[in-house]
Amino acid sequence: MLEAVNTPADLRELSYDQLKELAAEVREFIVTATSATGGHLGSNLGVVELTFALHRVFDSPRDILLWDTGHQAYVHKIVTGRKHQFDRLRQAGGLSGYPNQSESEHDWIENSHASTVLSYAHGMAVALHANGDDNMRRVVAVIGDGSMTGGMAYEALNNLGHTNSRVVIVLNDNGRSYAPTVSKLSRSVSRIRVMPSYVKGKQVSESIIEDLPLVGRLGKRAVTGVKNALREFVDGPLAFFENLGVRYVGPIDGHDIVELERTLRNAGEWPGPIVVHVLTEKGRGYEFAEGDEEKRLHDVGVFDPVTGPVRGDGPRQYTQAFGDALIDLATMDRRIHAITAAMPGPTGLLPFQERFPDRFHDVGIAEQHAVTMAAGMALGGLRPVVAIYSTFLSRAFDQVNLDVGLHRLPVVFAVDRAGITGDNGPSHHGVLDLALFSKVPGMTILAPSSAQELNVMLHHALSITHGPVLIRYPGGASRNVALDQVGSGLRARRIRDAGDNAEVCILAVGRLVEAAERAGELLSEEKGVGVSVWDVRCVTPLDPAMVAAAAAHRVVVTVEDGIREGGAGALIADALAHFEPWPGPLVTVLGTPCEYVPQGKSSQILANLGLDAIGIATSAANALKAADEAARAAANA
Repeated sequence: MLEAVNTPADLRELSYDQLKELAAEVREFIVTATSATGGHLGSNLGVVELTFALHRVFDSPRDILLWDTGHQAYVHKIVTGRKHQFDRLRQAGGLSGYPNQSESEHDWIENSHASTVLSYAHGMAVALHANGDDNMRRVVAVIGDGSMTGGMAYEALNNLGHTNSRVVIVLNDNGRSYAPTVSKLSRSVSRIRVMPSYVKGKQVSESIIEDLPLVGRLGKRAVTGVKNALREFVDGPLAFFENLGVRYVGPIDGHDIVELERTLRNAGEWPGPIVVHVLTEKGRGYEFAEGDEEKRLHDVGVFDPVTGPVRGDGPRQYTQAFGDALIDLATMDRRIHAITAAMPGPTGLLPFQERFPDRFHDVGIAEQHAVTMAAGMALGGLRPVVAIYSTFLSRAFDQVNLDVGLHRLPVVFAVDRAGITGDNGPSHHGVLDLALFSKVPGMTILAPSSAQELNVMLHHALSITHGPVLIRYPGGASRNVALDQVGSGLRARRIRDAGDNAEVCILAVGRLVEAAERAGELLSEEKGVGVSVWDVRCVTPLDPAMVAAAAAHRVVVTVEDGIREGGAGALIADALAHFEPWPGPLVTVLGTPCEYVPQGKSSQILANLGLDAIGIATSAANALKAADEAARAAANA
């Protein structure tokens, strides 16, 4: 069946029995594909029938199908002609793990950050109306219940209802975002259905009540009051959405294609915004996903589809090192509370939650709220630690800056997945945090180069009371070092000393320290260059002893896993500019470019960007050559 489906039109030719057979094949295909490449498994297994129904009822790309978030769009990719590309899923030069405009006309947005799709939908509905197309084309937005915990979703709903924009909102409710959904809205159940006959009957009944001679308006208000009271009691989502001016229908079985199609067709005729509440099972059809209670195998690495993904011990992760250190500290200080935004597992906080349930706070996909909530907790005398991915914390920059920074509050930000993250592509690379948050006055930024450094830095961060602290670290396996290779306080750590032959000084940030060490060895052993290497450790404020030592070299090379412009290297170059004699050393700043870096393996991306040992050594050698040429030119002038 699957080989015969290459376009949405092919789906419309199939009987319901054939669709059932196809659904099983698609689930098997997704399990097999993700087992070879890794990817988002559970969310896609849950939307098979829903995706079929959407493409049978609506005519993509004439009708605009939008996905929030895009990790539930694998089935959409399969039925829009991309199934033969899944052997390269999330690989360099291969199929993106999210909708991607460059791949297909059926993909309108890459929406890999949650809670935004309703705003896109509102804007596109306004555009269709302005162009006179809203009677012939539909905007359909699929949003998960987890995404409904984010503030932008509510802002968009308010405006959709206010403008009566014609949008079909499919609320895919599987009870979880990454972890189980933090929301009471998705737990409520409504029995109302959308039907033209229902709407017409409701209007007729209200008219009859108003025309009764002994009832009139007073009776209508009484009946309406009773009806609204019952609706609030029984039909929570109905009351919530319709009070915003958004029609509501549901919930319906998201695995019943017949019911889905009937409801979606009716919803498509509605003249304003309408929510179709669909109940689906994340991980459906794959026993290992159905049995994963925390996240239903939301995302997986390479695995054996027969035995299922194995969560073995494996190498120790930076995430785990953070979680362990936080538990140790919280055991000694009851003021420490942990906050996350729908990701207790990925940020290493599940053990903390089990140990200190009263001091653990999962706010849902609401990073802005998480940060300002932490500000309030700090104002109240607590020591909040906010654990969020780098790419997601950028959504809350204003709150970090003005709600925490302006008040000089002692909030600790544990920023996971900092730097190049690899398979999930440009939307997930955490390359902005150094450039962004170094601009917050009074912010201390620490970058550990090992699990042991992370432990020491978290201890020190919680001793700082005059302002916020940000600790940024990568995902994946952590580097482990001996205690004599661990720094302290806010001081940088010298790893290699050039001695009297002070030619090149390499100042490295975080996980690139190891590559910088190897680059120093290459320059010294192969080219005879005198090289000093420093682990910066503290990006703001910079260690003045490190800056002074670097100023004594002919060439300084800064290395960071973040954008070059405005990052750690820029801060170091500015600090060196104030040392005499002017103009000081030639400074080369290495980092990621200010562009959207495609997906691929992190190590290969870093190598391609010249951020591995060979690349750093080559840049340093070139800089030294340029310094020599400049010196000769000055001598001959």
